[in-house]
Amino acid sequence: MIITFLCLCAAAGLCKTRPTDLIFIIDSSRSVRPSEFEQVKVFLAKVIEGLDVGPNATRVGVVNYASRVKNEVSLKTHRSKAGLVKAVTKIEPLSTGTMTGLAIQFALNVAFSEGEGARVKSPDISKVAIIVTDGRPQDNVKDIALRAREAGIEIFAIGVGRVDMSTLKQMASDPLDDHVDYVESYSVIEKLTKKFQEAFCVSDLCATGDHDCEQVCISSPGSYKCACKDGFTLMDDGRSCSACSNSATDVVFLIDGSKSVRPENFELVKKWINQIIDKLDVSDNKAHVGLVQYSSSVRQEFPLGRFNNKKDLKDAVKKMAYMERGTMTGQALRYLLDNSFNAGQGARPGVAKVGIVFTDGRSQDYIGDAARKAKENGFKMYAVGVGNAVEDELKEIASEPTGEHYFYTADFKAMTQIAKKLQINICQEEDPCECDSLVKFQKKVEDALQALTKKYILYNRIALLENKIV
Repeated sequence: MIITFLCLCAAAGLCKTRPTDLIFIIDSSRSVRPSEFEQVKVFLAKVIEGLDVGPNATRVGVVNYASRVKNEVSLKTHRSKAGLVKAVTKIEPLSTGTMTGLAIQFALNVAFSEGEGARVKSPDISKVAIIVTDGRPQDNVKDIALRAREAGIEIFAIGVGRVDMSTLKQMASDPLDDHVDYVESYSVIEKLTKKFQEAFCVSDLCATGDHDCEQVCISSPGSYKCACKDGFTLMDDGRSCSACSNSATDVVFLIDGSKSVRPENFELVKKWINQIIDKLDVSDNKAHVGLVQYSSSVRQEFPLGRFNNKKDLKDAVKKMAYMERGTMTGQALRYLLDNSFNAGQGARPGVAKVGIVFTDGRSQDYIGDAARKAKENGFKMYAVGVGNAVEDELKEIASEPTGEHYFYTADFKAMTQIAKKLQINICQEEDPCECDSLVKFQKKVEDALQALTKKYILYNRIALLENKIV
């Protein structure tokens, strides 16, 4: 079975940009500190570095706004990356109010005009605006953003810190999940770079490695297929390969419910858990699933074995309430060690144990001892981080080989890709009794063959002697 995946993205530097008129609309109001504004400029420069800039490819403009609007870079001004990046580094903050609606109006009427270098409206030319803001606008954005979208401008809205999320949704294009992004601070806005580099690219996804195939990727323009090596079977997800059937497995999710996750992202985490559950063979005799949430304290949502079908499991996950507060990952790992995989909590003796740890930030306590003991106890540990998660901590939690057991993404919306890549394939170990029986049988066969060989040699010798006598 081969499933085809369509995609219009690729790793930076390994793609050809679709013809696009791109305008950055950046908030430099009083709430944006000078050091934070520098981080915005670094983000812009890094996105530009990954684009195919040119008169017939991507043209880039920058609109700077606060209480007033300033056209910093026109679409017609710079036709090379070097010139664009240099111009971006020279932009200074305006440091007044937050007139986001006025900035969108300016982009619609001026920045995207032919006089400023925009190309004539065409199905072959994309019009894209990326808005970066950290506050609540002092004017109306809903109506002007609607007019911009109706004019064919695709709007991405990036919110930082204490931004008003409802305003971002009023500005952004549909689907909102793809066009609204949030980061906690300007210090991590760079983590969105790859998303926006990829948004404008078409490439050989197999060559760039930007695919989910576990073994073999078969490329075609703008799409790919997954296949498996000889002796392996492509699973129903169309990506993973299996050489064995899944054996009985106890799987426990350890989920960060700290306040930094935010309620809307916590809903995405629950969907991610259910994506992984969909891939498991949940039943009385196969996979059992438990769920633990942690923040400043630890709360078991349900133990192993309570639900032995996917529907009940997924319903229970959806009902999980968000805890908020701190990030005590070390305490959560100790709970996993002391409780989750105990027989009293539904764990089965002699069954493979898998822990899946999710976090979006640095742990507020020490994780080293508990992480090490979990692996020493034979638990297979996966570590998944989003946003401000510390990759060194993820690697400390993850089993060896680390590269196959820890995952990181800057964006909660990209967790879907992690769910596709995370494979919990536990093969049934060979029964030593069966192995011993096989060895004994093989030895009997070898002994019998040797005896037959000796008889055959002896028979030939006797025949030769008889011939000589005759």
